[in-house]
Amino acid sequence: MSEPVSEHDRDVVARQLGRPPRALVAVAHRCPCGQPDVVQTAPRLEDGTPFPTLYYLTCPRASAAASRLESAGAMKEWQADLATDPELAAAYTRAHEAFLATRDAVDVLPTRATAGGMPDRVKCLHALAAHSLAAGRGVNPIGDRALDGMGEWWDRGPCALPTDPEGTP
Repeated sequence: MSEPVSEHDRDVVARQLGRPPRALVAVAHRCPCGQPDVVQTAPRLEDGTPFPTLYYLTCPRASAAASRLESAGAMKEWQADLATDPELAAAYTRAHEAFLATRDAVDVLPTRATAGGMPDRVKCLHALAAHSLAAGRGVNPIGDRALDGMGEWWDRGPCALPTDPEGTP
């Protein structure tokens, strides 16, 4: 699912983030507008510091949509669901293992910590939504719920406007 990062993609991600991307490995998902909205990062930053967030939601509109869900209490609600729904909890644990297997295939970090709070907590909907976009629906049930609640963040077109040769939008 991931694809190599072109210089154009790197430029778009830098404009989305408002800074140069760190440890960028691949474009893990593209928004329907064609721009990257999730990138895959290396398990370690360029200086060797562990960086457990394998998938990073870069689109500011998608990020804002995930933030709205977090502020509306979705994490607390879905955390409660994990405690009372054994099937959901088992699927979330499988998502955690799939995430770790993908990351560990690149580099094993000193801890087994992961992004998003998996497998026991719902901690970061940005990371969980990014995982669902990168891995595809059906892998991470909480990430899928986040995507369902985020709406169509792409409906107004690309979030990162092209720049002219001097770098101004």
